[in-house]
Amino acid sequence: MFRPKPTSRLILLTLTLLLLVNFLTSIKASEPTTDENEDGELEELLALDEQVEQEEEQEGSSASVRSSEAEVLTKAQRIVLELNHDNTKRVIEGHEFVLVLGYAPWCSRSAELMPQFAEAATSLKELGSPLLLAKLDAERHPKTASSLEIKGFPTLLLFVNGTSQVYTGGFSAEEIVIWARKKTGEPVIRISSVTEAEEFLKKHHIFVVGLFEKFEGPDYEEFVKAAAADNAIQFVGVSNIEVAKVLFPNVKPTNLFLGIVKSEPERYTSYEGTFETDKILQFLDYNKLPLVNKLTETNSARVYSSPIKLQVLVFAEADDFKKLLEPLQDVARQFKSKILFIYIDNTDENLAKPYLTLFGLEESDSTVVTAFDISVNSKYLLESDPTPSNIKEFCSGLLRGTLSSHFKSQPIPDNTNETVQGIVGKTFDDKVLNSHKNVLLEVFTPWCINCETTSKHVEKLAKHFKGLDNLVFARIDASANEHPKLQVNDYPTLLFYTANDKANPIKLSTKSSLKDLATTINKHLKAKDNVAKEKDNVPKDEL
Repeated sequence: MFRPKPTSRLILLTLTLLLLVNFLTSIKASEPTTDENEDGELEELLALDEQVEQEEEQEGSSASVRSSEAEVLTKAQRIVLELNHDNTKRVIEGHEFVLVLGYAPWCSRSAELMPQFAEAATSLKELGSPLLLAKLDAERHPKTASSLEIKGFPTLLLFVNGTSQVYTGGFSAEEIVIWARKKTGEPVIRISSVTEAEEFLKKHHIFVVGLFEKFEGPDYEEFVKAAAADNAIQFVGVSNIEVAKVLFPNVKPTNLFLGIVKSEPERYTSYEGTFETDKILQFLDYNKLPLVNKLTETNSARVYSSPIKLQVLVFAEADDFKKLLEPLQDVARQFKSKILFIYIDNTDENLAKPYLTLFGLEESDSTVVTAFDISVNSKYLLESDPTPSNIKEFCSGLLRGTLSSHFKSQPIPDNTNETVQGIVGKTFDDKVLNSHKNVLLEVFTPWCINCETTSKHVEKLAKHFKGLDNLVFARIDASANEHPKLQVNDYPTLLFYTANDKANPIKLSTKSSLKDLATTINKHLKAKDNVAKEKDNVPKDEL
């Protein structure tokens, strides 16, 4: 039998001691440091921190920056309690306020929100907020997630004394903090010194400031009500004019003032109305967004909720938009609170393509300027070069209501020798509405399952009736062409426009047989020479 040498025994003993020390160190690192840790609820996070630190040490000096960032993040994440099947009910029922983040490890939006959520937790703890922030891996604990009615990812829910309410705030750390403080009884922050005001400015990029002689009375009460009703903007109350000037340099020397501050070129906007909750909120709705809004998936809900019905959308690549931004802001300033300006990166297919498709420009890679009037559901296209002067003129027309609505159209086709004429948006008037002939129009879309069968029927009918000079067979792709007089929602659709009444097309059944369709067509033909031939024109059964 093999007998280990003394050297082998020494190596074995040394390895055993190293493993034991490492094990004891790991246990010590996992010891609880907060009230929640006493329940063992953060051991997994701390173990993960230990593993991350060891891996980063092995990566060497090149990973020092990433190590520092990870350390900050993991410290913030320690404040966020990890929920599971065993502790969720106890945590929610045991705290007055709990904000729960339901997430899935594979969800990219959850991954984007997680560091913002952790940063918000850190800020709220520093502010002494009674709100507890917690997270639940819904994939790992599906039954628990279902009991909380977490169905999509990420989902944020606020529990107040065990009862949930839907989260309606933004998704940056600052927006989470503002929303959370408002919902836990702190809608207004009072600032009493210049130093406090200066520190506040460093942390907030948008806020409402109110100057009052005293924090009481009807005006202040309306201010507080507005603060509680708004979910996104921090309200600040001050009673000292010097403090107010730090926050709003152009504040009027009065005992009653309200204004909104934003970190953009149009930084300060004063409120001129009476102190009534609804009027204050309306003022914010029309003034809280930047002059030009870059649309993202994160802010899309906030932008879409704007009450401004006239909207100008600029689609451009990032480099091109940088050159256009400043002059566009100058134009936007002239139409402030009247037209909402939105920029969308046209390389972002999820955001840009749905809009560009409405104009038939989904393949465009150049700068495109469009507009919408939400109140009448109309869209417009700037067809000249997108220069500042042309954009300004375009906006003036939009405001006056003098722009012509845009209807998308494919290029005009060559219909030579075609038995069924191709109609596009640009030719609908000439070929259908203004034509002196009867027109049978097939309305189809490429994605329509039943359209192919109807198209074959129309081809056969066109060949059968080709000897008639007063009857035209045509078709139009409704997915790529529009016209104000063509309003069709079902595909395929067959419309018969009689020569003497183009305003009231007759809808034919697409389920009818060829023989029935031919009979119906003959019935509506008004030319005397065709009425006489009606019997002969009925197709035989083999048609």
